[in-house]
Amino acid sequence: MKEEEDYININRTSWNLKTEAHYQSEFYDMEGFLNGNSSLNTLDLEILGSLAGKSVLHLQCHFGQDTISLERLGASVTGVDLSEVAIAKAKALAASLNSKAKFIQCDLYDLPRHLNLEFDIVFTSYGTIGWLPDLHKWAQIINSFLKPKGRLILIEFHPVVWMFNDSFDKLAYSYFNRGPIKETEKGTYADREAEITLDYIMWNHNLGEVFSSVLANNMDIESFSEYDYSPYNIFDNMVEIEKKKYVISSLEEKLPMVYSLTARKRPN
Repeated sequence: MKEEEDYININRTSWNLKTEAHYQSEFYDMEGFLNGNSSLNTLDLEILGSLAGKSVLHLQCHFGQDTISLERLGASVTGVDLSEVAIAKAKALAASLNSKAKFIQCDLYDLPRHLNLEFDIVFTSYGTIGWLPDLHKWAQIINSFLKPKGRLILIEFHPVVWMFNDSFDKLAYSYFNRGPIKETEKGTYADREAEITLDYIMWNHNLGEVFSSVLANNMDIESFSEYDYSPYNIFDNMVEIEKKKYVISSLEEKLPMVYSLTARKRPN
């Protein structure tokens, strides 16, 4: 479909530009990462648990820091991303660190044409599902890559966050998926002064849409939690209330910022 091709091409171009800015940014702290720091935060590590000997499919992996961090925890990992610039950098980064992490460049919905394996865990986190128009198809693909009793681990920004304008002083968008949201922004969350202008297309996915998509595709939800902070300072008007815990200053801790969901594939 023409519309589908448009959103893929627009978003691929956007993420290619972002990747160049992100790779050099203080936000991603490449020097620290190369010296052994994990890019995974405390919340991620608590939810993931032990990964020793596990196989992990990491969806929408950007330029591979989290993917390589998962491997450092003992997993064998394959990362997937739409951006060819991101995947090229991920492969180069893995090679420089002697990492065995594998990377695939493709649209997520096209992944079954590029990969034919089953995994213990499918992992995706922080600003991923909003780039996808169809969560039922997303969950269908996740199910196809999980081993029997394998687990989906999703950590994502709460859909209530996406209802606000950039200043978080008024509601600007629906909680429900009302179709594509087309925007243009200057800079990027990792470097707001970056001299880039980005067009992109996203979708808001409410929690009911997430739950129903997972349950309809052969997975049972095992846990769900909501958090009143973000581990990342990526929105306007944020303040740090504890180390690596950020909230919107005008809303204090009243707003759900992040949620986590784990689900297990039903046995054959």
